[in-house]
This record gives sequence, structure tokens and C-alpha cells, in this order.
Amino acid sequence: MTTPTNETSSSHDENLVYSTDSGRIKPNKSNENVTSSDGYAKVRRETKGRKGKGVVTITGLGLDNNALKTLAKKLKKTCGTGGTVIEEVIEIQGDKRDEIKAVLEKEGFKVKFIGG
Repeated sequence: MTTPTNETSSSHDENLVYSTDSGRIKPNKSNENVTSSDGYAKVRRETKGRKGKGVVTITGLGLDNNALKTLAKKLKKTCGTGGTVIEEVIEIQGDKRDEIKAVLEKEGFKVKFIGG
């Protein structure tokens, strides 16, 4: 009779979420690659794909996900609007480019407006 060996979660199939031997299997969190910044925060107003509703997108910050969420929260509070972080882009509802520029410059970013 052979005894089952305790396997580590790294040797399990990546799609496996539960095993009767070891219980729930948590996926390994991969290290996120942050795109480096060229020194400018690019602020753009977009309406495409949003049924005519305008949002301001901020890219090129070179921050990790937690820092982006913190900055987005500060921007949303300052502008008094909603928003979100999608991948490495902060989206703020409405056209609040001047307020966003002031906050980003206060945080130490150089701001460049892209588009009209």
C-alpha cells in the first residue's frame, strides 16, 4: 500500500481549484509587469464606445496596480465623479481635465494633454 504524498500547489494543474487530498488550491499570483513611464502622464478625453458619454483616461504613469487605485481614488474624490482602473489606465467620468492636471502635477507628474 502506498501513502499519498503531499504535493505543493505548484505541481497541480493550473486550472485545478480543489483537490480532495489537499483542499482548496489557491492560484499563484504572478508578478505584474509595470510598463515604465516616459515621464509624462497622458490625459485624453474619450467618448468612443461609451454611447456618447465622455471620460478622461490617464495613461503612462508607470505605477503598480495598488498605487494606481490609490491615485484614482484621490482623483475621483477631487473631481466628485466616478471612475475606475482598467489594466494600467485610470478612467474618470466627465470632462475634468483641468482638475486632474492640478492633482497630477501636485503628485509630481508632468502632464501632457493628448487629442482635442
